[in-house]
Amino acid sequence: MLGFFRSFIKSRVGAAVALVFLGLIALAFASADVTGSGFGGIAGGDRAAKVGSERIGTGELGKSLTNAFEQDRQQTPGLTMKQFLEGGALDGVLSGMVDRLALAEWGKKHGLAASDRLVDSEIVKIAAFQGPDGKFSQQAYEQLLAQRGLNDKDVRRDLAQGLMARQVLLPAAFGAQMPAEGVVRYAALLTEKRNGSILTVPSLAFAPATGPDAKALAAFYDANKARYMQPERRTIRYALVDETTLKSTPAPTEAEIANRYKLNTAAYAPSEQRTITQVIVPTEAAAKALAAEMVKGGALDAAARAKGLAASKLENQTREALTNQTSKAVADAAFATPQGALAAPAKSSIGWHVVKVDAIRSNPGKTLDQARAELVTILTAEKRRAAFSDFAAQVEQEIDGGTGLADIAKTLGLTLSTTQPITANGAVFGKQGETVAPDLAPLVQAAFAMEREGEPQLAEIKPGEKFAIYDVGQLTAATPAPLAQIKDVVTRDWALQQGSAKAKAAADKILAALNKGTPLAEAIKLAGVALPAPQSVDMGRQQLSQMQGQVPPPLALLFAMAEGTSKRLEGPNKAGWYIVSLKDIVPGAVKRGDPIFAQASRELGVVTGNEYAEGLRRAIRADVGVERNDAAIKAVRDQLTGANAQ
Repeated sequence: MLGFFRSFIKSRVGAAVALVFLGLIALAFASADVTGSGFGGIAGGDRAAKVGSERIGTGELGKSLTNAFEQDRQQTPGLTMKQFLEGGALDGVLSGMVDRLALAEWGKKHGLAASDRLVDSEIVKIAAFQGPDGKFSQQAYEQLLAQRGLNDKDVRRDLAQGLMARQVLLPAAFGAQMPAEGVVRYAALLTEKRNGSILTVPSLAFAPATGPDAKALAAFYDANKARYMQPERRTIRYALVDETTLKSTPAPTEAEIANRYKLNTAAYAPSEQRTITQVIVPTEAAAKALAAEMVKGGALDAAARAKGLAASKLENQTREALTNQTSKAVADAAFATPQGALAAPAKSSIGWHVVKVDAIRSNPGKTLDQARAELVTILTAEKRRAAFSDFAAQVEQEIDGGTGLADIAKTLGLTLSTTQPITANGAVFGKQGETVAPDLAPLVQAAFAMEREGEPQLAEIKPGEKFAIYDVGQLTAATPAPLAQIKDVVTRDWALQQGSAKAKAAADKILAALNKGTPLAEAIKLAGVALPAPQSVDMGRQQLSQMQGQVPPPLALLFAMAEGTSKRLEGPNKAGWYIVSLKDIVPGAVKRGDPIFAQASRELGVVTGNEYAEGLRRAIRADVGVERNDAAIKAVRDQLTGANAQ
């Protein structure tokens, strides 16, 4: 319902506080060099920015960008560093680093601090540093830092900066509220209604009656090849290996069966389990008195309750288990008593036990011959698992020795298969809705990380049960689709381009006429061609919010216009133009007691708090002083994209 405000909260202003809550160790790890590339001594010096008395080095900036790129590429396989930087990543990462450093500098200047104990408390909360027991592990901490090329000092400094930022910005945003009158006005926007019309002026309506000749079409295709790029695709050659792939394993010998039986004598020996009800009393006299009452009949637990005592039940106890829970005397008495009878009172370390044997379950055990089939099954499975493990080790040895996939398959008697060409997300190229087989899905990301064909790898599919030997069979770089394959699409795009300018001119005529008061039906005739009938719109802003961000651009424009006006809007991909006319705005009415008022008040409070935090962040930047070294920043960009090598 309040998506109108939520979209604002996600804006740059709303993100001001996010660096406090989302930074911490993530930014510390972002400063790790995961690629091993260096940035020392690049053009423009080694200082990307100066923040107060501190500096951000080009190496630190380059490493942070590299790590951020690797994280994004996990979500978007095939992303290039050039695309990543063109999306504004460099300014975003650098801005975040500057903000954290400026906040830390300003906080230190005004007496704020993050103590060592506070930093320690943050470290122990990080899941990556926890051991198998869920508690902080010094060994895990040191190992992960070593893997990321960090040291304890770097991590603590970064955590301290994050904690300082939290101390500075959080109070500025906490508890902020927008005045009630302002909430009423903004909340009323959510219940307003608008009615108007949307006219489409399609480019195809003005396209030439005849298509382009071969030369014109080829020229258009050459000028717009980027629009027809096909993604990089690869085939994966593979062999899946599981226990069924292995040659027959030798059957267990008689000696192995006998030895396993001997090792598990206790499991196959006759045994007896008893279920008992017991009451524990402090003295022998009390135990005998309770037992005497039971001779007259009745249930033990009922007799115990009558005396203010509690009976407990122990189910399926062996003699050993009962001895461990009570005492040898109690266990001996219980196991010497027939089912349904009361055992003689016996003593343990906590008192005297009055025990009734409720049930007896006997297990006659198994002889070697009786257990043979079970033991053969167990030993055979173990032998197959061992053979599977040895086979995997043999494959790994072949790969480490530089043997090609075809030779490995031939040596080990495996059959190779090849996937259809697939893209980085696992989809089969050119076949809508078809994806790589589930067993092969774990191989896709690694296959697209390989630099060339013919580099065999081993990957576990199901731990201990199935693995794959694979490599890239054929690598096809991202290229434009051949004109012959997409001639119809290119022809249509050419027609759209040809008709787009005329469609714009027609839309301008209609808009000018509407602005002079001409009725829409009359203005449409000025186009000179038949146009689709205009769509009437009668909608409330709440319906717009329910679209969850998927609002068509003409509708979004309708709800941003002044009453009684008309505007022109270009459609996507030169498909045409829209004429959006807003006739009436019916204001919403919200009272302070309405539920929507309370919701709007809460969310606008967040917006207000974020604005306070953003204002403070900017003021701190100005107070501390920030200087950017544009030459060094450009050098970092060039080195990351390889421009220096050109």
